[in-house]
Amino acid sequence: MNSDSPQIDWLQRDRLPVAPGFPQRLVILDCETTGGKPTFHRIIELGLVIVEDGRIVQRWQSLVDPETPLPVAIRQLTGIDEDMLAGAPTFARIAETLLQHLEGRILVAHNARFDHAFLKNEFARIGVSFRAKPLCSVKLSRRLFPGQRGHGLDAIVRRFGLAVKDRHRALDDALAVWQFFLRIGESIAPEDIASACDSLLARPALPPNLDPGEIERLPNSPGVYHFYDAADRLLYVGKSVKLRDRVMSHFNQDYRNPKDLRISASIAHIDFETTASDLGAQLLESRQIKALAPLHNRRLRRLVRLYEYQLEPDREGYLRVRIAAVERPDPGSDLAQQFGLFRSRRQAVRRLEKLSRDFLLCQKLTGLQTDRSPAGRPCFAHQLKRCLGACCGKEPAERYNERLNSALADYRTRAWPWPGALLIEERGSPPVEPVWHLAHEWRYLGAIQTPDELYDLGYAPIRGDTPTTVEQQPDKPDAPFDLDTYLILTRFLLQPRLLNANGIRLHPLTRIEAAE
Repeated sequence: MNSDSPQIDWLQRDRLPVAPGFPQRLVILDCETTGGKPTFHRIIELGLVIVEDGRIVQRWQSLVDPETPLPVAIRQLTGIDEDMLAGAPTFARIAETLLQHLEGRILVAHNARFDHAFLKNEFARIGVSFRAKPLCSVKLSRRLFPGQRGHGLDAIVRRFGLAVKDRHRALDDALAVWQFFLRIGESIAPEDIASACDSLLARPALPPNLDPGEIERLPNSPGVYHFYDAADRLLYVGKSVKLRDRVMSHFNQDYRNPKDLRISASIAHIDFETTASDLGAQLLESRQIKALAPLHNRRLRRLVRLYEYQLEPDREGYLRVRIAAVERPDPGSDLAQQFGLFRSRRQAVRRLEKLSRDFLLCQKLTGLQTDRSPAGRPCFAHQLKRCLGACCGKEPAERYNERLNSALADYRTRAWPWPGALLIEERGSPPVEPVWHLAHEWRYLGAIQTPDELYDLGYAPIRGDTPTTVEQQPDKPDAPFDLDTYLILTRFLLQPRLLNANGIRLHPLTRIEAAE
């Protein structure tokens, strides 16, 4: 607190009304928590300032037993310790009273999505569905004071000389927001306050650093979007068939996904690229994540080693499952005995465990039981009646192998079904200017603009329509195998329904023989 700045008298502030531009029924809320993840961490203190017709009618606060250890960093930040929480009510005990205070009022908080998310998750844990209209005082500050740089509560306290007895205590922080509202009325006209509040309440809660114009320029068509922070660092790359709706979904989930919480706190700019259809969006997203390595993308990172199931018959004719590490499927091998592919050995094991339960497979033959028990002794699953006895000769090999192949049918490694490379014509639905993709052996080789590019790569040109759209320059024909590209191409190219839905036509190509 800046002691040289003019302050509202601590004893008189509750009696002052806010400007008439604010909603008349408010509850200014602040919560202190054990951490920053609403789905994992818990509330340890709540403070409410209840407003009717522009004036404070009640203040309410309560410590809350989080039923979990209190981190040292939180004790140091808030001054709340285990002794203070000893005997405090759990959230379930104060939930009814809290709901009575919140009902029918606009919920105000500094970074309202954070507090709202914690409330929703705490109520959800006791089986109560909670939803409120949040008004974020950070966004209101940005809207009404665009020339100021800092809009966090500490910056606002310093700028306006607000009186705060215990910063990072729930009721005192809520009262600081109330004082901020009083100061707003000293310099902003009521109609401007009302316009800003109405605008913020009418739209989903956007990240505090994001200009609403960034959302308005997004098309609702297929493509890829990019989230950047204020320093232009790439935070996240995503794709959708409806870009605007997908981006807005990041800001409507109340931080059920902790990743959205971290992104929301940092995002300052959104960029995008449109594609002809979902196929182009998925291919582009996969390539850009691997090339640009965004901070919050993990799943589509490039993998050097993959894992697959390989089947080998034993002496009695039973097929045994072996989890093998591979760099890519071997087109020259027997793909009928290869299944997968998986991102890690752990993923392969977990999937095999589920298949074994669902299809009553033998734990010895699947390699899930690694003990050295003698041949012919039943596996542990057989003792639990979850194996039909292939391990001890009770089930014939032919019947067991048939069931194993049924279990793995959806995981069979796909052979490339065309004699050579494939030109993929992507027009979208409804049709747009086509994009032409070149692929071979489940590798994406790039986009093609002209028949000359096909000649340069050693393929015969297509006949009829001429490619006219550039997506990117094609990669080298010996592009490495990529699991995500394999999954995307097999999903789209082998399903007529998806081909039709995305306006895709397939043109097999012929290799050009070099002249003698």
